[in-house]
Amino acid sequence: MKATLKDRVIAESDDIVETGGYHYFPPTAVRLEWLEKVPKTDHDKECPHGVQFYDVVVDGTRAPRAAWCYEAPLPRMAAVGGRFGFWEDVAVS
Repeated sequence: MKATLKDRVIAESDDIVETGGYHYFPPTAVRLEWLEKVPKTDHDKECPHGVQFYDVVVDGTRAPRAAWCYEAPLPRMAAVGGRFGFWEDVAVS
């Protein structure tokens, strides 16, 4: 499975965890140099799983808050803890 932005592969792996309609990649499969941590909003701080969003920045194209990671997931989401999900401008297929 791949996560791409404008034909650039941000993440690629067969080790995918799917939950809630999203696919989560292990950090070793993600081009972390293309992710920029963004400040947490009040809504982010309310997330019980400790969500951290990232802008995806590739070749001058910025996809705001298009990646996220749960830093402290509750037991029901433990399988995706530390993994990265993508949405909006980032295609996952």
